[in-house]
Amino acid sequence: MVVQKGLKGVVAAETELSYIDGEKGILIYRGYEANKLATSRSFEEVAYLIWYGKLPSDVELASLKTKMASARILPGYIKTIIDVLPPQMGMMEAVRTAVSALGTHKFGWKPEVEQGIELTSQIASIIAYWHRKTNHLKPVEPDSTLSHVENYLYMLKGERPTPASLKALEAYMILTLEHGMNASTFSARVIASTESDMVSAITGAIGAMKGPLHGGAPTGIISMLDEIKTEDRAQEWLRNKLDRNERIMGFGHRVYKARDPRAQALSEIANTVNTDDHWLRLASFVEKQAIKLLEEYKPGRRLYTNVEFYAAAVMKAIDMEPELFTPTFTASRVVGWSAHVVEQSEDNTIYRPESSYSGLLPANV
Repeated sequence: MVVQKGLKGVVAAETELSYIDGEKGILIYRGYEANKLATSRSFEEVAYLIWYGKLPSDVELASLKTKMASARILPGYIKTIIDVLPPQMGMMEAVRTAVSALGTHKFGWKPEVEQGIELTSQIASIIAYWHRKTNHLKPVEPDSTLSHVENYLYMLKGERPTPASLKALEAYMILTLEHGMNASTFSARVIASTESDMVSAITGAIGAMKGPLHGGAPTGIISMLDEIKTEDRAQEWLRNKLDRNERIMGFGHRVYKARDPRAQALSEIANTVNTDDHWLRLASFVEKQAIKLLEEYKPGRRLYTNVEFYAAAVMKAIDMEPELFTPTFTASRVVGWSAHVVEQSEDNTIYRPESSYSGLLPANV
């Protein structure tokens, strides 16, 4: 029996949702290049594509927007649950707890796209409600006239975002709403394969997203750039890290062996938010220096910028608090999770891999 740690290289499912060419640095959503969708389409349009397999007509888009807007209002009992959670609880723990409580009888087997639409809307509201509560701010009720991303920012900040901030966050959320069989998506599909409900699958995915190896990287990049501070300190800081054989956050990817296409799109969009921003100039300078040094220290490893690096730049540029980075990633990825859960249910086989026993055996065996 051959053990593939982490199931690396093992194909466990067929999917029509997304395709990744790591060698060429390409990400495809149902036949469309994701980076082009991020600069030309709205979040709702791309979510519709992932859920239904085609871009929506004007009528279909209007219908989706209406459904998402009506689902933003949190049930009273969910607010009560959030209100009694200890304030020192982390945001991802709070989101996981509140989402699991959404699992009423209407979320039974088989899962449907409509359930994914509802959860996508409600998770954004849960994040905003918890954020304002723990920052001693009055919760903001959703505005049905706003788009999904615009309403999310409105509920977080209490004011409508600028067009540039909205464009930047919408592009980020489009680029992160689906990405193949990653750890959280795999978790969702495993749970769905038992014929459990959509909410259980999404709750499990949130648990996987909470892990720093999956959903927590942008926060580390903020800390890195804050430590570097200025361009003249970058090379020394990076060399010290590499001399100690420590990882530089935001570089390298399990799949991509070229520059992450999502990073390319986000780097362009981030600079439209504020072209005079010192922080964005520093990020761009550090990227160039890091790639050069990584090739020097780790020749042939092909360690390029990943999406988390410029996700941090976008979040910083639109004044998004670090505690909101992973939850916002979650608020977008729920589209992909829910689509995978539905896809799993359409041709379901329970996941049941083998394990290789490495313990002791009785003497007579």
